[in-house]
Amino acid sequence: MAFIVLDYKKLKSNFDYLDNLFKKKNIQWSIVSKVLCGNKNYLKLLNQFNVRQISDSRVSNLKMLKELNPEIETIYIKPPAKRAVKSIVQYADISMNTEIQTIKLLNDEACRQNKTHKIIIMIEMGELREGVMREHVIGFYYQVFNLSNIEVVGIGTNLSCLYGVLPNQDKLIQLSLYRQLIEEKFHKKIKYVSGGSSVTIPLIFQNILPKGINHFRVGETLFLGTDVYNNTTLKKMQTDVFVLYSEIIELIEKPLVPTGDMGTNVEGNTYDFDDTLIGKTAYRAIVDLGLLDVEDKHITPLDENISIVGGSSDMFVLDLGNNETNYKAGDLIAFKMDYMGLLRLMHSHYIDKKIRQ
Repeated sequence: MAFIVLDYKKLKSNFDYLDNLFKKKNIQWSIVSKVLCGNKNYLKLLNQFNVRQISDSRVSNLKMLKELNPEIETIYIKPPAKRAVKSIVQYADISMNTEIQTIKLLNDEACRQNKTHKIIIMIEMGELREGVMREHVIGFYYQVFNLSNIEVVGIGTNLSCLYGVLPNQDKLIQLSLYRQLIEEKFHKKIKYVSGGSSVTIPLIFQNILPKGINHFRVGETLFLGTDVYNNTTLKKMQTDVFVLYSEIIELIEKPLVPTGDMGTNVEGNTYDFDDTLIGKTAYRAIVDLGLLDVEDKHITPLDENISIVGGSSDMFVLDLGNNETNYKAGDLIAFKMDYMGLLRLMHSHYIDKKIRQ
């Protein structure tokens, strides 16, 4: 079985780096744990870091977080489905909302559970994912601010996740101004302006993050050390917190060009091969990992002399060239993963999850 290893010390290093960064700017931040896919052992590690808030998009993951630590503040980070209102009120202290009718259902359920449910109103700032249109924000707030068991604790926005719209100073200043408008018009305090995510972190380094932005939701940069804004990595962060390992189950020297009539493969793709490769060979390894687990474009062998040349549902084929490293069947090949690769592999129950302390 292929497996993922989480390096505890490297994750702790990334957490401390971000925690210190945000403390210097008086920013509260919430760990977005959805990439962990509710893995109990990995979630236990987060609780060792003195985390104040954890966000997730799956209610079952929030439930597990509450079972591990009832004191942790949890945030449900997508507009709630009406069918999930009961469990969201039960396991999420805060939810992010854009629909009046859903908020009213949350209010009714909070009444039944004898709770005050907190919400962050998400505002559309150009990414066209979730968010109330800006011209409707004041009217929207007017309809929810006096609900008996709802407390509006913040406004927020999402950028970059759908179309790649980047945060900038102008957009985030506008978001901060909505907080001022609401507070002045309704004489209510808004605790959070949640305009930050992994993609927003570089604005801190450039000293152009508006002071009004006081809440971040961070997952990818914590777990992978990525600079999402510039599609690179941050120099002071660990980029190999997670490593994927897969065993070689066959290693044979084979031709570089297949023979026979060519059709489509399991994915529906067709291939053309360079005629100059006919007659040439390379060592090809098959590993116990395939498209059922992850797309090959989301993983990269750590050994730069190895390339992925194709795959099917349960196997990837690797080109080892002359196999100068002398790999053999039974050896492990290590891979790095991008965020989507890690997310999908974590979701697969066919992939074992381990911890390096």
